[in-house]
Amino acid sequence: MNTRHFIPFMLLLCSIFTSCEDMLEERPYSELDPSDVLTTVNGIEKVLVSAYGNMVWNNVKFRLTRFEGWPADLSWQTGGVENRTALTIMNWTWDASQDQFIGAYRRHYDAIRDANIILGNLDLVTGIADNKKASLTAEARFIRAWAYYRLYIYFGATPLRTSIDDPAEMPKASQEEMLQFIETELLAVIPDLPEPGAEAQYGRVTSGGAKALLAKFYLNNKQWEKAAAACQDVIDMDKYRLFPSFEDLLKAENDGNSEMILVTPLSPDGPALNYMEGAFPPGFAAWPEKNVVNTSWENHGTQHRLRESFYNSFDPEDKRREPILTTYVNDRGVTVDLLNDAEDNIRSFRFWPDVNAQGNRHGNDLPEIRYADILLARAEALNELNGPSEEAIDLINQVRARADVHDLSVTDFATKEALRDHIVQERAWEFYEEGHRRTDLIRMGKFVEFARKRGVENAEEYRTLYPIPQSALDANPLLEQNPGY
Repeated sequence: MNTRHFIPFMLLLCSIFTSCEDMLEERPYSELDPSDVLTTVNGIEKVLVSAYGNMVWNNVKFRLTRFEGWPADLSWQTGGVENRTALTIMNWTWDASQDQFIGAYRRHYDAIRDANIILGNLDLVTGIADNKKASLTAEARFIRAWAYYRLYIYFGATPLRTSIDDPAEMPKASQEEMLQFIETELLAVIPDLPEPGAEAQYGRVTSGGAKALLAKFYLNNKQWEKAAAACQDVIDMDKYRLFPSFEDLLKAENDGNSEMILVTPLSPDGPALNYMEGAFPPGFAAWPEKNVVNTSWENHGTQHRLRESFYNSFDPEDKRREPILTTYVNDRGVTVDLLNDAEDNIRSFRFWPDVNAQGNRHGNDLPEIRYADILLARAEALNELNGPSEEAIDLINQVRARADVHDLSVTDFATKEALRDHIVQERAWEFYEEGHRRTDLIRMGKFVEFARKRGVENAEEYRTLYPIPQSALDANPLLEQNPGY
C-alpha cells in the first residue's frame, strides 16, 4: 500500500467502529487480547493508528467551525440542519449537552486510552529492537500529550489518566499539574522521534512536529521566553520553508509540502475534509476566474460564510485574499455577486475543492502547525518580551512577502500593544478557517472584547473555556463542571 495513504486508510477502519457521539467510556482492557494484539510490533502499531484516528475525532469541520470559527470574529453560518447548533455557538449560549463537546472530549480521551495501552504493554513485545521501542514509546507519549493539550485549550484542566490501571472515577488535575505534564512529556519525546522526512508513514509525528507543538503550547500559555526559544529551535532545524504560493498552499495536490510541520492527513477514501459542503454557495457550478468547475461535489443547505469586514481589511494587493469567493456562476448559468447581494455572504475556498473528492469527502490535508505559524509565533513572543524590534518585524515580513504586501517597519509601531494588535490581524489574514482563531483571540485578550463589539450579549469571561460535557460528569462523579456553567 502506498504509505501516503496508509494512515487515512487505517483511520477509516478505526472510524467505522467508533462514534463521536458516544458517552465518555474508557474501553475495558479485556477487550484487547494481549496474546494476539499487544505482544507484536504490528499489533502495537494498530493501536497507535487508532490513537491517531481518535485525534481526528471523526469530524474535521467541527473543529474548524464550531470550536474555533463561529464563536470568533471572522466567520458565521446560516441555513441547513446545522443552524440550530450554530446559533448557540455564534450567540455564546452553548451548554454541556451539545454533541460537539461530547464528541471532542470523549475522542481525545480515547486517544489517551490508546496511548496508555501501548505504554502499558510495550514490555510484552518480544524481539523488538531498542530503538524501535523507544520510537513507539515517544510516539504514544506525544499523542497523549497532544490530546491533553487540546483538552486543556478547550476545557481547561481535566483528569490526568496516565495508566491503563487508573480508576474510572478521577478528579481534575490542577492547572499546574496539567501544564507540567504536557511540557514534560513533549520535552521527553523529542530525542526519540524521527527527524522530518524519516517517519515511517507520512502524517506520523516527527521531532519537528513535537518541537512545534511545544512552541505553541508555550505561546498559548504566555510563557513568552520559552515560546521564543522553542520557535527558534524549529527554525534552526532548517527543515521547513514557506510554500511559494499562499493560494495553492492547501490544495490536495500540494499535501505534504515543505511548510507543513504537524499535519492531519485526510483522504476521500478515509477520514476526509468535510468543510467544503458548506463553503459552496447555493447552486455552485463554477468559479470561472480560478477554473474551478463543480462536477460532482455535494452542495449542502448549511452555509459557511465570511464577514465582509474581514475581506475589506486586506490590502487590495494581498494574495491571501485570493482564495475568498466573491462571485460565482450558479447551476442556472447566472453570475452571482456574493459581495454585494447579501450581508456577509462571501466564502472561504482555502481548502480548494479536491478534483478527486467523493461527494463531500475531500482529500485536502489539515495543517495543525505550519512554518508560517512558527514565524509569527516567535514574532509575537519577542514583542511580548521586549516590544517592537527589528527581529520581530523581519519575521512578520517573511510571511507578508509571500503575500506580495509591503514590508512593515519597526517605526510603524510605537508600543507593544500596537504591534500585538497588528499580529492579531496578521494571524487572521494568514490562518483564516484553519482552526486557530478562537485560541488566538483568547491568548491575545480579544475573544470576549471582539464578541461584545459584535453585539453578543452572552459574551462572558467564563466562556473562554467550554463546559465539561454532561455525559462525562455523569460518568465520573469526582469530575467538576467548569465555573460559570
